[in-house]
Amino acid sequence: MRIVILDGYTANPGDLSWDKLKELGECTIYDRTAPDEVLQRAAGAEILLTNKVVLNSETIAALPDLKYIGVLATGYNVVDAVAAKQRGIVVTNIPAYSTPSVGQMVFAHILNITQQVRHYSDEVREGKWGSSPDFCFYDTPLIELLGKKIGIIGLGQTGFNTARIAIGFGMKVWAHTSKSRLQLPPEIKKIEIDQLFHECDIISLHCPLTETTRELINAQHLSLMKPTSILINTGRGGLINEQDLADALNSGKIYAAGLDVLSDEPPRSDSPLLTAKNCFITPHIAWANFEARQRLMQIAVSNVKAFIDGKPVNVVKG
Repeated sequence: MRIVILDGYTANPGDLSWDKLKELGECTIYDRTAPDEVLQRAAGAEILLTNKVVLNSETIAALPDLKYIGVLATGYNVVDAVAAKQRGIVVTNIPAYSTPSVGQMVFAHILNITQQVRHYSDEVREGKWGSSPDFCFYDTPLIELLGKKIGIIGLGQTGFNTARIAIGFGMKVWAHTSKSRLQLPPEIKKIEIDQLFHECDIISLHCPLTETTRELINAQHLSLMKPTSILINTGRGGLINEQDLADALNSGKIYAAGLDVLSDEPPRSDSPLLTAKNCFITPHIAWANFEARQRLMQIAVSNVKAFIDGKPVNVVKG
């Protein structure tokens, strides 16, 4: 079978190997593919792998040989799964590969904000500690996590793993989830979303981006939050109205935000969050440590092999 990878660089910038995939067919790998290059590069492919290259209904219709689309990520909104299903094209994703690393990033942001790690590292380099009359130096609030309430929106695998880490810190875990109370362990309390915004000290987003959740974080919900509260987003940038969040940060309606995703990636130069007060942004790297990418590639190859063997797995709904 002819296999084409449209944008393999972020998953494998050179520290991993595509050799196992190459064993399954004639394989062409592109680091990146611009929108106007998709049809030319995908022409004749029976198996097409994409991470962030969009495959809409028009593109799918123009690829008559296509039998399988493998998304090199958990979210598959870059593919028109309905159009693919109508054509009989199997679409798969890669669930759960980044669960540990996303939870790690959530708490990297939380700890950076509550302990001001970057701030104090810079202060020490600038000589502030060296010129202090005391054995220690601090000029910002430092926040203990023990007993704080963390509200988790979306209790899938990444949300649940984040909850487990929070419990380890001695935090009270509240969740807005479609799961019933009987499905939750006693350490996790199910609550309505307005109560979560109103009472939680930290809110972490783990829900999928749908028409229901798009811009869930908006002026209305931000107005319910405490001025000491912290917002974390390692999910999807579109979950947040970015201007509303910037306004809330700049006016002191909430204390800080830690974001690993934005609505435009890379961000526009005029993004209001780039200059917002107490807004800490990492460049969509929660998924990108070596171990997670290694799992991603192993599952991607297994998905392709299962399809070739006539027993597809991790098939998404169209």
